Amino acid sequence: MYFSLTGKITHILDGKIVINVNNVGYEVLVAHDQDFSLGEETTIYTHFVIRDDEQYLVVFKSLDEKKAFMSLINVKGIGPKTAINALSATTANELFTAISANNITFLKKLPGIGAKAASQIILDLKGQLTSSKADIHQYEQVRAALKSLGFKVKEIEEALARVSIPNGTNEEILKEALRKLRK
Repeated sequence: MYFSLTGKITHILDGKIVINVNNVGYEVLVAHDQDFSLGEETTIYTHFVIRDDEQYLVVFKSLDEKKAFMSLINVKGIGPKTAINALSATTANELFTAISANNITFLKKLPGIGAKAASQIILDLKGQLTSSKADIHQYEQVRAALKSLGFKVKEIEEALARVSIPNGTNEEILKEALRKLRK
């Protein structure tokens, strides 16, 4: 219905912004309200949500972010508000990387995403998202390497949940995980 809006940001609220387009202020949901500045003239990409009891616009700073949102709402059991909350804690590229790498631990750390939803996301979206070139088995290989170094499974899972390196090699992911484990 609406593809984009171009206008001036007049208000930044918690999880929402108001964009003035031709003297009409649209209050819209955003994943990252910190990406916008008051008075900024910008173009945002939109998705119009219609439910029995509500209607609202969800907007995105980039088309990749919109693609991530649209992919998430097409997953069984994930609605628009869960998708926008999940995206508020990550970037589109990190999400694509986690899905490509079967990183359920990373997905479970997103707000509103539990183990069942994380598994469903990977099942439904694996291979459909092309923004990342992550090897399917990278995180499993890094897990095995960290386990062989004597780290506990819980420590490994917590560290890997905070690692997302788009287009990263096994070595880069391992180095970042080791940095997280040292903290």
